[in-house]
Amino acid sequence: MAKKTFLDFEQAIAELEGKIEELRYVQTESAVDISDEIEQLSKKSLQLTKDIYSDLTPWQITKIARHPERPYTMDYINEIFTDFVEMHGDRHFSDDLSIVGGLARFNGNACMVLGQQKGRDTRERTARNFGMSRPEGYRKALRLMKTAEKFKLPVFTFVDTPGAFPGIDAEERGQSEAIGRNIFEMAQLEVPIITTIIGEGGSGGALAISVADQLLMLQYSIYSVISPEGCASILWKTSDRAADAAEALGLTPHRLKALGLVDKIINEPVGGAHRDTKQMAASLKRGLADAWRQLSDLKVKELLDRRYERLQSYGRFSDTKADAR
Repeated sequence: MAKKTFLDFEQAIAELEGKIEELRYVQTESAVDISDEIEQLSKKSLQLTKDIYSDLTPWQITKIARHPERPYTMDYINEIFTDFVEMHGDRHFSDDLSIVGGLARFNGNACMVLGQQKGRDTRERTARNFGMSRPEGYRKALRLMKTAEKFKLPVFTFVDTPGAFPGIDAEERGQSEAIGRNIFEMAQLEVPIITTIIGEGGSGGALAISVADQLLMLQYSIYSVISPEGCASILWKTSDRAADAAEALGLTPHRLKALGLVDKIINEPVGGAHRDTKQMAASLKRGLADAWRQLSDLKVKELLDRRYERLQSYGRFSDTKADAR
């Protein structure tokens, strides 16, 4: 059995889980029946997990969103979609492996699905650049979306990136132009777009594939203009205050839903999506099906008008200044 990774605030859970594994080993190696003790400890561990996860700080949610065992885009594609055929390359420079996508079927209906992929081991993470895309990645995503538009297929995107890659080579090839072009084109795309934030939704790297008609967020994901560490480095000249920055940024799903930036929050299994990938995928599939039902019958003009109104609504505020009299 693969060893579980526990976060710093989960150490009490880790200790209980360690005791449970020890008891299971003892029971396997001896004739002593200690199943009752194991069951009691398992219940205690579950309750402890529920208690800890019922009162998480934004910084703790950020850590869960970055968990190395959290399901990635390909995990959801394999669980939710069928007949997936991956498409490669941007037809300009190269194939950026940090973004995966292609044709698939969702509940029997043809669609286009794409998203960021971070990678599991060192080799894959390096190849996929830890989910940080270069311009060719965003141009590949746009090529797939324009293909979907040509064949009248809905687009499903999955966001999981710390941000766009900030390297010199990416800037030389037009990183900001590629992101801006995606935002511009997605705003006018004549097919439904459904986006899900499955982990980190960082900066322009996330925006480049998340201009959508329906925006979903997993319960322990984040969506922000900058990482907490980056924000802390700018405001306080030290990344040590990342927890304070996470609180100030309002990057959690419930905060963003209250601001009208998110349409639906998909609940995760107890302890996060990485504790039960199949259950998480089943919940997300129901959420995606519901979002698709709301969009599938809309005419193109109505779809675009709604999307435009949605984009224009971002940033609205009410002036509560008292009457000068």
